[in-house]
Amino acid sequence: MIAITGASGHLGKATLEFLLTKTSPESIVAIVRDPQKIAEFADKGVNVRQGDYTDKASFVTSLAGVDTLLLISSAVLGDERVNQHSNAISAAKEAGVKHIFYTSAPNPSPTALFAPAIDHFRTENLILESGLTYTFFRNNLYLDILPMVIGDAAQLGKLYYPAGDGKVSFVLRTDIAEGLANALTSEGHANKVYDIGTPTASSFSDIAASLSSADKTVDYIDIPGSAYEAELVKHLPPVVAKIYAGMAEGIKQNEFNVPSSTLKDLLGREPVSLDTYLKSLS
Repeated sequence: MIAITGASGHLGKATLEFLLTKTSPESIVAIVRDPQKIAEFADKGVNVRQGDYTDKASFVTSLAGVDTLLLISSAVLGDERVNQHSNAISAAKEAGVKHIFYTSAPNPSPTALFAPAIDHFRTENLILESGLTYTFFRNNLYLDILPMVIGDAAQLGKLYYPAGDGKVSFVLRTDIAEGLANALTSEGHANKVYDIGTPTASSFSDIAASLSSADKTVDYIDIPGSAYEAELVKHLPPVVAKIYAGMAEGIKQNEFNVPSSTLKDLLGREPVSLDTYLKSLS
């Protein structure tokens, strides 16, 4: 059986949908804090089980009979997140899970500018120390976040962002979900680290060019990171603003510049490109 944690989230639900096209619902376990949130999958025959990252005992119970676990990273940050992941990994080992897939980030490091990548570094090490077979999906930044980042740049003709010439292998969340489903139901992924993104990395100048049209040119304006964070603090809690500012600085320093053909190979087709995605928004 294949289990997915965080199954009520966007990535979890999308992965469940793709898994249902590849294997029987009876062989899928969806683990959530509130089973009512994915009642539609229970109606399709999926084993929906209650489990909480903070409650190791509930996780051990929810993983009964599971061979492969997709551990989708928790939504909290820092020590709290790593502790939750530690509970899930320990529970998996106790329950007899053989293989953990984990949704990580590009270039996880204890000194990463993008704070969540520090959590991913620590979690990857916990999985390695567990001795369980692993597959790390180091998912690049979602194309899905771009509307929030670019705002009304297409209308104004100016895209303000502090990323310099840094590049990102932006990837569509549903493409990641399909890639996960394909990997979870096939062989050859034991103890592999996969950079998950598009084969081509793009800069914010490239984004501005894609937003441009025959009627209006969009210019990219590289602004100071401090000014960007100061603006974010007006609308977001300081800790959240710092994460987004760190993401921008990470982009500038090319922490997300990891073009890869791995997802293309897993999908058997080209992933949705930056230009295709942006054109779909207009």
